[in-house]
Amino acid sequence: MTTIASIALRTGTTSARLSSTLVGAFGDKPTSWINPHNVSRRYLSNSSPQAMRFVQFRSAATGEKQRLGVLSEDGTQVSDISDRYEGDLITLIRSGASLDEVKASIAKAAAPVKVDSVELLAPVTNPQKILCVGLNYSGHCEEQNKPIPKEPMFFSKYATTIVGPYDNVIAHKISDQIDWEVELAVIIGKKAKSVAKANAMDYVFGYTVAQDISARDWQKQRNGGQFLIGKSMDTFCPLGPAAVHKSLVKDPHQLAIKCSVNGVEKQNGSTSELIFRIDDIIERVTESITLLPGDVILTGTPAGVGMHRKPAEFLKPGDVIDSEIEGLGKIKNKVVADS
Repeated sequence: MTTIASIALRTGTTSARLSSTLVGAFGDKPTSWINPHNVSRRYLSNSSPQAMRFVQFRSAATGEKQRLGVLSEDGTQVSDISDRYEGDLITLIRSGASLDEVKASIAKAAAPVKVDSVELLAPVTNPQKILCVGLNYSGHCEEQNKPIPKEPMFFSKYATTIVGPYDNVIAHKISDQIDWEVELAVIIGKKAKSVAKANAMDYVFGYTVAQDISARDWQKQRNGGQFLIGKSMDTFCPLGPAAVHKSLVKDPHQLAIKCSVNGVEKQNGSTSELIFRIDDIIERVTESITLLPGDVILTGTPAGVGMHRKPAEFLKPGDVIDSEIEGLGKIKNKVVADS
C-alpha cells in the first residue's frame, strides 16, 4: 500500500517528470498568470499527426457561436472543422468519425488561426452525465485516515458546473469552505452498457484535465450529507485545455498529476495511485447505468486537498489554481467573488 512517507519520497521524481514534460512542450517560457488569450497556447502540449487534440473555441469572427477545432502539432494553431461536426465535440464523437476522416476534414478546412486569437472553451460541453469517483487515490484515503475502499464511491456533478480552461471559478457566498481537487477526466467515446473490463478501454474517446471544485461545508455538513450541491455549484468543473485522443496517451495510469494555488504546490501525485482503474470503473458503472458518447468521468484526486491540511486551507477570491497532468496540458482558473 502507498503510504504518506512513500508519497513524500516520490514527490521529487513526479515533479521532475511533469516539469520535464512541460519544458519539452513549451520551452522555458514563464508560467505566471496572464490574459487567458495569451496563456492558452503555452499550456498545450505538442501532438502527433496521428493523435488529435480537440478544442472548442470562440473568436471575434464567430462571435458567441461555439466552434470545434484540432490543434496543430506545435499547439500554436487551430483548424476549424465545425462545418462537418456542428462545432461540437460530442457531435463528432457520435458520428464515429475515424482520425483519418478528421484529418481529411482538416485538409478541407480554411486556413488555421492562431490559438492566441481565440477563446478556448471547455473541450466538451453539455455531456449528459458527469460521473465522479470519490476516495480513488491511496494518498487521498490516507490523508483522511480512511481505509482503502473495497468498492468505488460514485457521485455526480451537473453539466452547468463546466467552464473553460482559463475561466473564473466563483466563490459562492453560501460557502466559506471551497476546495481544490485536480483530476484526470475520461471522455466516453461510444454507448456503453454491460461492458466487460477487458473491453472497457475501447469505449474511451480521450482525456482532459479537470478541477473538481468542492464546497466542503455543503458536501460534508449540510444538505443531509448528500454531495450534489457541494459539488455542483456553477463553475465548479473547469475542463481543458483540450480533449486529447486516447491514441496519444500510452498509459493513462502512469501520468504525473499536480495542482498549485498561487504558485504554491498543493497536490503532486501520479495516476498510478488510482485504486479503481478506468476499465474497472467503466465495467462497474455500466452494470446498471448506460454511458453515452461525451459523458465525462472524473477519476478522483491525489493527496493534498485543502480540507485535510493542518490547518485547513480554502480558496478565496483572488486565488489562482493551476491544474496539470502529464501529456494533457494545464488549466489555470482564478477565483472571483460572487456577484
